[in-house]
Amino acid sequence: MGIKRVYSEEVKPEVIQLKLKGGFSNREIMDKYGIKNVTKIKRWMQLYREGVTVK
Repeated sequence: MGIKRVYSEEVKPEVIQLKLKGGFSNREIMDKYGIKNVTKIKRWMQLYREGVTVK
C-alpha cells in the first residue's frame, strides 16, 4: 500500500490555473509541483468544472 500524499492548498489552484491557461503539459505540471500521478490533476480539474472548491 502506498503513502497518501497531501498537497498544499496553494498548489491545487495554481495547477488548475496552469491547465486553464494552456501551454503546459500534465507532465510539466507534475514535474514542477512533484505530483506523482496524473489522476490528481484530472480529479482537481473535474472538481473545478463541477464548481467544487478544491482544497
